[in-house]
Amino acid sequence: MSKPEISAKDQDRVKFAFDVYDFEGKGTVDAYYIKDLLRAVNLNPTNKKLEAFDVPAKKGERTIKLDEVFPMFATIKKDKDCGSYDDFVEVLKLYDKEENGTMMSNELEYILMNLGEMLSKDDTKLVMGECCPPEDEDGCFEIIPFLKKLCEKE
Repeated sequence: MSKPEISAKDQDRVKFAFDVYDFEGKGTVDAYYIKDLLRAVNLNPTNKKLEAFDVPAKKGERTIKLDEVFPMFATIKKDKDCGSYDDFVEVLKLYDKEENGTMMSNELEYILMNLGEMLSKDDTKLVMGECCPPEDEDGCFEIIPFLKKLCEKE
């Protein structure tokens, strides 16, 4: 089956991620993992965009094959509403009041819980705990290490 608009490199990346989520080696992935699979290939789909793929609420409801993932990948990859690493850098620079590459932790917490696709308090704590470098004495953290960890950009 042809995979239009997807480079050979992207096809390989999608297949690799698919194989990781094909826990039983049967050539299928539980559709519950669609969002994780797409994020594993460095895409950042919004929850609203993921709704179009009818992601089940529970594991075991349906499975998908590799050929079903390629169109999902192509759709999300060409979506301009998905923020990229560089977009996030530019946005968070707005909160760098000292112009030294840092921002206040409480401002990030507010952003995550109140803007865009809002996170719950627990999810916000998880993201900040996993991705934020240690705060300085003023309650600020370095933006770039946070974003690199968040976006897993090497």
